[in-house]
Amino acid sequence: MDSSKGINVDMRVRIGALELRNPVMTASGTFASGKEYADFVDLSRLGAVVTKGVSMKPWAGNASPRIAETASGMLNSIGLQNPGVEAFCAKDLPWLATQDVPVIVNVSGHSLAEYVAVAERLDSESAVDALEVNISCPNVDEGGMAFGTDCTSAADVTRAVRAVTSKTLIVKLSPNVTDVTEIARAVEAEGADAVSLINTLLGMAIDTDTWKPKLARSVGGLSGPAIKPVAVRMVWQVASAVSIPVVGMGGIMNAEDAVEFMLAGATAVAVGTANFVDPGATMRVVDGLEQYCRLRGLDRVSAMTGAVSR
Repeated sequence: MDSSKGINVDMRVRIGALELRNPVMTASGTFASGKEYADFVDLSRLGAVVTKGVSMKPWAGNASPRIAETASGMLNSIGLQNPGVEAFCAKDLPWLATQDVPVIVNVSGHSLAEYVAVAERLDSESAVDALEVNISCPNVDEGGMAFGTDCTSAADVTRAVRAVTSKTLIVKLSPNVTDVTEIARAVEAEGADAVSLINTLLGMAIDTDTWKPKLARSVGGLSGPAIKPVAVRMVWQVASAVSIPVVGMGGIMNAEDAVEFMLAGATAVAVGTANFVDPGATMRVVDGLEQYCRLRGLDRVSAMTGAVSR
């Protein structure tokens, strides 16, 4: 008889003022606003839903082609396409408010003023539980990664957004930097409640028949299993450098991948590209994490966070 079945695992974790029923959330840009996946996923079983990026005004995104498959991953150059914050609040947010799941809205901007305007607008929405400020998207020419690769710019955005919202503030970091810990410490100092990482790695693919890039914008963001070792390393570095929680992501396909991130120091994890392969991927990770804890005799999932360093 397997005595592990009798263990009651506490799956709760805390990010700032936000208590999640489990550590598994969705990665921005891979789950839309949740409604598109509702036939496959019981959203109320997730730790949180992280929405697609939301800007002040509608963004059309980049020209096609903007997705290319790669070995153990994919390149995307969507360009933060979205209908704007007012459309999001009118159409997506009311539905999300009925789903019994914490809602984290990813905030995008071309400028410091736009980040502030979107954050200020969302601060008044009771259905929004937290903001994830995206200073790391590699697929836009203005804003995005430009803010996330410089300590001063990253600090400026964090300070300005912190001043206009009382909601839990997560800052999404870029892996396309020399030392990610410097950026993490800079946003922590300006009031970030947590950091999330990694966003996609800047990559490129070329069609050997046409001799042209496979993406219209030439370069795009690499995601999927191919980037996981880089992501785990960066999460481990950042978790050792800051005292705020870390949300780990980058190539999580199953529960074992999620365990790696938590052992490296992540308090919670986000599932992204796996959603494209299997719409029910998040549910497999939730169930697998709980089963892993039972098999290991762990009565709380948070016991894994940072264990590799301890």
